Order: sequence, then C-alpha cells, then structure tokens
Amino acid sequence: MKAINNYIVVQKIKQGPKTVGGLILTEDVDVDNRYVKATAISVGNLVEGIKEKDVVYYDKHAGHGVQYKDTLYQVIKSGDVVLVD
Repeated sequence: MKAINNYIVVQKIKQGPKTVGGLILTEDVDVDNRYVKATAISVGNLVEGIKEKDVVYYDKHAGHGVQYKDTLYQVIKSGDVVLVD
C-alpha cells in the first residue's frame, strides 16, 4: 500500500488509560483531546517534512479509515498533521 500526492497513511497508536488526580481516564472519556497520535506508514510523493515511521499528531476528525490486510489505517492529508515527533 502506497500513499500518493499529499496523502499520508497512518496507524493510530493505542494509548493506555491515563490517571488524573487518582481517576482513571480511558480513551472514551478523553473527548477533550482534539489530536490523535499515530505512526506514518506510507507518505505521498508531494509530502515534505514527514517520513515513514515518524510519529505524528493530527486532528481526530481528519481523513477516513481504510482496512488493508485485516488492519485499520487512516488516510489523512498532510495539512491535517499538526506535529511531527
């Protein structure tokens, strides 16, 4: 699977539950967090500054899901990425 143009194929990184003040917050409760952490799987030929296997943060409402070989990936535009780690 190869991304083209300004698209990036990412796989979300599952984060364990967080504790805040002794309370356990699961992913379902953390609705205030606007950005999702993911690993770049494939990067289109027009994308600059992001390489495969980079950890990126993107808007959780961006892109769409694609299932490939029993794994769910997100396809996002490079403009949806707000941070590269």
